[in-house]
Amino acid sequence: MAGADWPRDIFQSLSDLDVRQVAFVPDAGHARLIEMCHDHDAIVTVPLTTEEEGVALLAGAWLGGQRGALLMQSSGVGNCINMLALVKSCRFPMLIIVTMRGQWGETNPWQVPMGQAVAESLKLMGVMVTAVEVAEDVGATVKEAGDMVFSGAGGAAVLLSQRLIGAKTFDDRIPD
Repeated sequence: MAGADWPRDIFQSLSDLDVRQVAFVPDAGHARLIEMCHDHDAIVTVPLTTEEEGVALLAGAWLGGQRGALLMQSSGVGNCINMLALVKSCRFPMLIIVTMRGQWGETNPWQVPMGQAVAESLKLMGVMVTAVEVAEDVGATVKEAGDMVFSGAGGAAVLLSQRLIGAKTFDDRIPD
């Protein structure tokens, strides 16, 4: 059944889109997807120290004839805002998949401000934004966003809601 395993659905969509490079800052929400991409011979995974490095990396991938995707958590979107001007100015495709924080079930107040500003911040930089809350819609949404950007539409971000990925809990962070 489609959607029952949304990380696999995203991986399949990336494969169908002929994505060859996946840039990411390690994130628990993307862990399974990163692992699948890393294990696939046709995809090069590139761990980043900051999310904005991924914008430049994928610009280079496009110039070199390869398609790429940038995986990040919502807090990383704030790091990329200035670099997203490159996408708009140079008119290269940018497919971004964002695991959201600061939404339903958030227990870390530090995550809330950026989590609430992600969609508008991306839109202000000319990136098309689609939020997904239902697992069954994830694969098709990523595929459609990829089709749009790789057909010359600029940047698109798929926001995977915190309800979809699951809220992180920090109950065991403070010892009794």
